[in-house]
Amino acid sequence: MHNDLGDFLRSRRSRIRPEDAGLREYGRRRVPGLRREEVAQLAGVSVDYYIRLEQGRGKHVSDAVLDAVARALRLTDPERLHLYALARPHGTVDARPTTAPGGYTDAIRPGARLVLDALTAPAFILGRRMDVLAWNAMGDLVSGFSRVPVAERNQARYLFLEPLAPSFYPDWETVAAETVAYLRRDAGLHPDDPALTALVAELSARSEGFRRHWAAHPIKEKTFGRKLIQHPEAGPLELGYETLTLPGDPDQLLVVYTAPPESPAARALAALADRHAVTV
Repeated sequence: MHNDLGDFLRSRRSRIRPEDAGLREYGRRRVPGLRREEVAQLAGVSVDYYIRLEQGRGKHVSDAVLDAVARALRLTDPERLHLYALARPHGTVDARPTTAPGGYTDAIRPGARLVLDALTAPAFILGRRMDVLAWNAMGDLVSGFSRVPVAERNQARYLFLEPLAPSFYPDWETVAAETVAYLRRDAGLHPDDPALTALVAELSARSEGFRRHWAAHPIKEKTFGRKLIQHPEAGPLELGYETLTLPGDPDQLLVVYTAPPESPAARALAALADRHAVTV
């Protein structure tokens, strides 16, 4: 992660065709997308300044420049915040705090634990780096967290290193892109997290799929959506999910799986709970 800013900018200019940016095509291009000179032109900055920015040498870059580059590269809102985080690794990237007062901790507040246990839907809490910190009974029945050693309870490690993961997630490529997007965002917000650096290094060394997705720099906030699971006992589950930031713990996320009443997934979950004597 030595120059994530440069890698990110290069990945984003490579996806824009000159004609889409209102530029006239000239000369043969060795790589797809915009040249650095064209991004500088669109952003209204000098070519030398943009090159230094892409090389990670742009110190004290202003909001105006970052916003101009974001517009030139047609960044989404999550991508723009990620650009700010990479350009200012020790600054404020948005109005929300990224760490609870007193520093980050994996500890779950008693109140959050009560909320988790009160939910009848499958639910769990993620911390930094996608570490699984806690779950309720249905969450364990669906995902099997309690069967995994404590040191390995990490969603990214499971997805990329567990041989059964592609069978459990039929839409593995989509889940992989979402997972890497989360880790990319985490890396931008916490560039000095040694555990995150070690996780990225491990996954890069052991998983070709991770290396491929990491190089693509996916950045998006996935606060809700749909998840397909091929459960070994309950069969296929088509579930919705909602991801909520816990009050007072901005680095901890409550993930809840949902299924419409009387849907095949709802009936399968009810049958699974009944077999294991879990109240839902």
